[in-house]
Amino acid sequence: MTDLLVRLFIKDAEKTDNLKVRQSYGALSSAVGLASNIFLFILKYIMGSISGSISIISDAFNNLSDSGGCIVTFLGYKMASKPADKGHPFGHGRVEYLTSLILSVIIMLVGFELFRSSVDKIINAEKVRFSLIVLISLILSIMIKLWLSLFNIKLADKINSSVMRATAQDSRNDVIATSATVTALISSVFTNYPIDGIMGVIVSVFILKTGFDIIRDTLDDLIGKPVPDEVIENIKDCILSDNDIIDIHDIVIHNYGITKMIGSCHIEIDSNMNFKDVHEIADRTERKILSELNISVTIHPDPVDINDEKTKECRDIIKNIISSIDNYELSIHDFRIVNCQDYKNLIFDISVPYECKISDDKIKRYIDHSLSRLDEKYNTIITFDR
Repeated sequence: MTDLLVRLFIKDAEKTDNLKVRQSYGALSSAVGLASNIFLFILKYIMGSISGSISIISDAFNNLSDSGGCIVTFLGYKMASKPADKGHPFGHGRVEYLTSLILSVIIMLVGFELFRSSVDKIINAEKVRFSLIVLISLILSIMIKLWLSLFNIKLADKINSSVMRATAQDSRNDVIATSATVTALISSVFTNYPIDGIMGVIVSVFILKTGFDIIRDTLDDLIGKPVPDEVIENIKDCILSDNDIIDIHDIVIHNYGITKMIGSCHIEIDSNMNFKDVHEIADRTERKILSELNISVTIHPDPVDINDEKTKECRDIIKNIISSIDNYELSIHDFRIVNCQDYKNLIFDISVPYECKISDDKIKRYIDHSLSRLDEKYNTIITFDR
């Protein structure tokens, strides 16, 4: 069903990096969600009034708020698809994250309101009237919301959308909330205990937690979390496929939305190459990454002397020393030797993972001490990359 709707309403659906295509996916998600939620609101409100169930009526207004969320989703994708301008040179892609944040706040408000009404229902308990037609309508609601959740998850996977994942999570919340309502409705046949209110409280706590989790994840995107590991691996594979490039390090990628990534990296090139050849290697690599991965990367070439035996020997010595530091995966790059009259400067960078708690000074002292036992003329000049 999802694939059929995509084929019918989205042109060039496979071009998910295109902002207009993403907007079309957002419009499809919003339209389907809006129609489904308005239908469920009308159905549940009528059935809640017939049965006298506060949880059914609360569930109905939850669906109405979901309709508002669908409108927010549509507007969010429309704004995110706007091209870059003078005030926003990197585009408007991060509006998707703001849309997720708004949806999560809506989820939290629904959770608070359901909690309030459920507590009131426990304090001022009223008899819930069982009705077979109400039960059937609620089961129908569960089926529609379950499909809507799967529908949005599938769309989210196609375009890697945090907004649609939040929408899918909201639909799953509705499945749980309505299932709790069904439980309360059936239990009304056997007991006068306020199961209706108790189930409402349980569901509201679950909805509040879900809203909090989405807010936390969305704030990570807005603050700036690392791009997925596979993006970094794809960049490495793309660059190292060039036989003129020895190695790569200092990859920095900034995410300005799902479709806009900008960054920089350093590549190691044979120091015997002339400047024009090095420039051409960097230039063609930038074009290749942009063409294959749609990432704008500025490349900084670092000259490496691959033929000098003494340089290779000293580099291997440093590698052996840092490999023994508490099993942390430290690595070196930009290694070179500058010979002075009384000593030899070993100049290099060390990449230190975040989880390594050893101070930079302590690491340097350890390296210097190990080198002094080999040759007292060695002097290290180290840049630490954490």
